[in-house]
Amino acid sequence: MADKPVVLIVDDVPANIQSLAEILKDKYRIKVATDGFRSLELAVTEPLPDLILLDIEMPGMNGYEVCEKLKQEPATKNIPVIFVTANDQEEDEEHGLQMGAVDYITKPIRSLIVAARVNTHITLKKQRDLLTAMATHDQLTGLFNRHYLMESSVKCISHAIRHKHDISLMIMDIDHFKIVNDDYGHPFGDRVLQKIANVLISECRREDVVTRFGGEEFVILFDFCNLKDAANKSETIRSMIEALQPEGHLITSSFGVTQLSFKDDSLDSMIKRADQALYMAKESGRNRVVTA
Repeated sequence: MADKPVVLIVDDVPANIQSLAEILKDKYRIKVATDGFRSLELAVTEPLPDLILLDIEMPGMNGYEVCEKLKQEPATKNIPVIFVTANDQEEDEEHGLQMGAVDYITKPIRSLIVAARVNTHITLKKQRDLLTAMATHDQLTGLFNRHYLMESSVKCISHAIRHKHDISLMIMDIDHFKIVNDDYGHPFGDRVLQKIANVLISECRREDVVTRFGGEEFVILFDFCNLKDAANKSETIRSMIEALQPEGHLITSSFGVTQLSFKDDSLDSMIKRADQALYMAKESGRNRVVTA
């Protein structure tokens, strides 16, 4: 059940929902809403829909209005919407597509048409999701990559400045990683990177951006987090990495941590300060956390 794509059916007539659900229930997990307001709630509730079948004529908020709101929100703008309606005029279909829908199915419902259209757009969405993941994630560790960090930090920093909340940044470097690779081989080094990535993921929140910055260097952007809390979190991570001892080998890491200041207008200045703190951690013996 959990592996099935999720289809959200939105219609104010229960019989229409039942007809569509009957067509799709074997291949998809079905969520239903009988009005536009409830559909917007379900669109951001786990499990998130992979596709929305949306009736146009509904009381309170019609399908066009629902689609417009979906396309305005970052969390839902990429969910494909198929309008399902009795309106079969060409101008209605054109308007629906202009609103951002990917397709348009007219009533009365034909099961083969519905099944084929839904399958096509679910497949296309999964392909887009895969391409997006490949573009934004590191292939070895599954963490976000440097490009994603730089892109996402723009919104994160501007939001923090506007609403006056803390964000912090941590740079972590595995100590003597070249020697690790030289002595034990690159496959072992890759396993070390993966184990450390798992530690970072386990110790971070959903709102944190956990990144493989390059080589043996990792960066975490801690949202809603001051310098003291970021340093404490980094110390926890440092001790967990030291305790890993993959295949019996001691691996340690050094950390530089900083907090967004009123002078910062981009991530670059934070990275520079954290990098200076990381340099101090290495110069003072490694396997430690230094704050800037």
